[in-house]
Amino acid sequence: MRAQDRKRILVHACCGPCLLFPLEVLIASGWKTHTFFYNPHIQPYQEWQRRLEAARTVATTFEVPMIVREDYELEEFFRQTAFRENRRCLYCYSRRIETAARLAKKSGFDAFTTTLLYSKRQNHDLVRQIGEEAASAFSIPFVYEDFRKGWAEGQHKAIAMGLYRQQYCGCVYSERDRFLPKPKNRQA
Repeated sequence: MRAQDRKRILVHACCGPCLLFPLEVLIASGWKTHTFFYNPHIQPYQEWQRRLEAARTVATTFEVPMIVREDYELEEFFRQTAFRENRRCLYCYSRRIETAARLAKKSGFDAFTTTLLYSKRQNHDLVRQIGEEAASAFSIPFVYEDFRKGWAEGQHKAIAMGLYRQQYCGCVYSERDRFLPKPKNRQA
């Protein structure tokens, strides 16, 4: 297949390490890929910048164009999650995936997907469901692939490339959860 005949896919990227394996798979499958960095939940701002730079490094390495939405919507994130902290991931996934679907449709891509399907730490079934709902709502195909199969390979490559590898999902709640002691099972 000639390069100009390949279908175009928009890949929402949460960070550099999670972008590595999905890009390899999609490119090997014949997709002409573009990455899209939109992660308004990441806190603090310096963390957002580190993740953006890691994603840019990967996009540059693969010679893939990258679209960056530089919105840092801290207040909106808190408005939508305050008093609903246990549903924060639903909001966060939906916000990013729906934005990617909308952009893919508006920009004439043939499909979209997300690197959230790569991480073993995300709610995979919920990400898939939201992707499929966004595909229906915006009339653009969602490419589902269980990228978790390449978790170890992607992490080894990220280390070899010296990419910044974050220790939490991105929001202040996930940062808290990584340090907070896990509750012990108590019987009443």
